[in-house]
Amino acid sequence: MLFLLRLLCFYALGLGYGKLVRGQDDTPGTGTRLLCRVIPVGADTCLVPVGPEPNAAAQEEELRNTVMQLRETILQQKENIVNQLGTINELTAKLSLCESASDGGKYDNGGSWSKSKDNQNTMGDLPRDPNDTIDNLGKTMQSLKDRLENLEQQQQRANTSGTSFPSELRDMLQSRLGDLEKQLLSKVNNLEEEKSLLYNETAAHRQKTESTLNSLLTRINELEKGGGGFKSPEQFKLVLPLRTNYLYGRMTKSLPEMYAFTLCMWLRSSAGPGIGTPFSYGVPGQANEIVLIEWGNNPIELLINDKVAQLPLAVRDGRWHHICITWTTRDGLWEAYQDGQRLGAGDNLAPWHPIKPGGAIILGQEQDIVGGRFDATQAFVGELSQVNIWDNVLKPADILTMANCSSYTPGNVVSWLDSDVEVFGGGAAKLPLELCQDRLSETES
Repeated sequence: MLFLLRLLCFYALGLGYGKLVRGQDDTPGTGTRLLCRVIPVGADTCLVPVGPEPNAAAQEEELRNTVMQLRETILQQKENIVNQLGTINELTAKLSLCESASDGGKYDNGGSWSKSKDNQNTMGDLPRDPNDTIDNLGKTMQSLKDRLENLEQQQQRANTSGTSFPSELRDMLQSRLGDLEKQLLSKVNNLEEEKSLLYNETAAHRQKTESTLNSLLTRINELEKGGGGFKSPEQFKLVLPLRTNYLYGRMTKSLPEMYAFTLCMWLRSSAGPGIGTPFSYGVPGQANEIVLIEWGNNPIELLINDKVAQLPLAVRDGRWHHICITWTTRDGLWEAYQDGQRLGAGDNLAPWHPIKPGGAIILGQEQDIVGGRFDATQAFVGELSQVNIWDNVLKPADILTMANCSSYTPGNVVSWLDSDVEVFGGGAAKLPLELCQDRLSETES
């Protein structure tokens, strides 16, 4: 019996080996094979069905495709990292240039923007026009934003394809872009400040040039008159031939605090409807501290601390006239003299108000702010001479001797000296004066 069982097993093994060599069963669709195993004595059978064996070629193809995908992913990641590193290096270089350019620019002696040869501009050569610089910086910032958007789009594509995009790199780029935007804003503010400084320097240079030209014009006029200067420091007149807001004279000295004063001057004008403002003194907070004005069809007015008194004077006949005004803070008493004669007096003109110190004395213009903002309709047209100020009320006899050319007394606070009178505006000039001879000839005619 044992021998019979072994014979059957051997026969089955032979059948299974043949099927194993063929790779499949003769029956279509079964795909099963028989293997021979060691069976203990007394077992019922030795035939055990097994499942189909995996296809080696399919597994190899699958592995090859996986390797190719991994290689392609690695190459793409490597290319992305190289591009991102290049972008970071470029942004870092531009930021360094931007930081170095903040101290590299300056103005040259001519007042125009320039930079050192050893320094470079933030985003290329800066043009001389600050507005062009701002435009170029703005274009550069837009370009950097476009690059950042491209990188974000690459990140989205990478997320779609399953590849990873380093968020740290994106955050670093956004931080760099924020720093560059701050640099741009700082540069814009600096350019605006430099533009304002340039405007102020240009205005000061223009005023200085105008003053120099006026001095040259005055000197030329003096030479044309045949004089090598004034016979004495007070023998000159200020000529203001046009009604403008830029022709005027300025006294280099100011007034101290005063509780009384006398203001005297010689003037000649035939302007209408009013002669304008031959004298004005303004202080911070009060542009009309002392003003002598004839505006429109109004009579000549005296303003003290913006309070008004009308004076009975008439000087609009084209002749030389000697004018004196006295005032005291006690009860605001005032007097008005023309050609040595007292023509009017009054009181309650800014009583108990002391004249404030440290202001500007302007000849020929009325001040809306201290030393400026002139109105052409209030400008004086004519000639002025021997403008003097005392810090007390002069006696009528002293005023008369000056008016009839018997004597000349300079002011003890402000005196009429060539060195103390500045002239502004083309056409305004200081010319020699023979005052008493001119007035004598006018009287005879």
